[in-house]
Amino acid sequence: MNVARPDDAPLALYVHWPFCVSKCPYCDFNSHVRDVVDQDAWRKALLADLAHEAAMLPGRRLGSIFFGGGTPSLMPPATVAAVIAGACDHWLPVEGLELTLEANPSSVEAARFADLAAAGVNRVSLGLQALDDAALAFLGRAHGVDEGLAALATAQRHFARVSFDLIYARPGQGVAAWEAELARALAFGTEHLSLYQLTIEPGTRFATLAAKGELTIPDEDLAADLWDATQAATVAAGLPLYEVSNHARRGAESRHNLAYWRYTDYAGIGPGAHGRRGGMATLRHKKPENWIGAVARNGHGMQGETALTPDEATTEALVMGLRLAEGVDLRRIDVARLDVSAIDRLAAQGLVARAPDRLRVTAAGMPVLEAILREIVLVESLVQRS
Repeated sequence: MNVARPDDAPLALYVHWPFCVSKCPYCDFNSHVRDVVDQDAWRKALLADLAHEAAMLPGRRLGSIFFGGGTPSLMPPATVAAVIAGACDHWLPVEGLELTLEANPSSVEAARFADLAAAGVNRVSLGLQALDDAALAFLGRAHGVDEGLAALATAQRHFARVSFDLIYARPGQGVAAWEAELARALAFGTEHLSLYQLTIEPGTRFATLAAKGELTIPDEDLAADLWDATQAATVAAGLPLYEVSNHARRGAESRHNLAYWRYTDYAGIGPGAHGRRGGMATLRHKKPENWIGAVARNGHGMQGETALTPDEATTEALVMGLRLAEGVDLRRIDVARLDVSAIDRLAAQGLVARAPDRLRVTAAGMPVLEAILREIVLVESLVQRS
């Protein structure tokens, strides 16, 4: 049985802007530093790539647009406005269309927030990352705490919806210090927080330091204590976990990211962007120069388009859906891909819960989600963040 991907679900559009002022040492995303960017050429290329995707997905409703990166707050507001207008011309926007842009909290970028709001952005995801100057320096961030909080205040004035990111489980960070930092973060009153434990990703500068023994992150026991402290604080503040690293007030969840996790169709344009449409996996050229060259030659930046097998699609739906507190609707997948005996064993341990039509990972199981996935599904193909 194929995974159900209903055409009546609103489409999500991801737009990748690959440029950054500098590369953070923990980052393995598709980001690049360039001295000069031809803004007119990039605007035209994004619109051409968008038109190609729209031709592949005619007649769809549009539920969300997400500008990610890289650092999309470096995009000219005119480019943001042009992409939004183009998408709304190609597809039928739903009422309350969610328009998210990732932003760095520098004063230079915060100065653009009013223009970005005027361009149509109604939700911003701010990369604060820490509320400690020494931690920000360690993370390679260009802003300090004061500058970041000033940008947050500016964002809250200009955008209807605001989220920000924090990275915890940093070297030397204890539970009490994290509880104090998180309490301060929750006091700002945003509707959504993304809280990520620091991980060492291959190919990053942190991976090089870790290999040399010059960087050590908290061990599993301390990481578990930090996780428990995080859940207790966010639940008490009314922002419970709805996805393994994301917390929101009821109704304030990221509708765009829910499209990924619920495994409905999404289009991806821009360098390195992934997409899933009609059972097809799409991938754009990753390097900015290669992508824009492909658009010039072909009218789109596509590197490859592959039909997913039923097994691959089911695996992806499980891997993505089990990240959610709500879990996976088993009526939409091939349950033959599940190891029933492993599920029974994990359920007895209180790590998963199964109802007739739904499987979910419990609060106790979320900290060991990756291990659970490897127990109960075949994880050959993971949906990657663009």
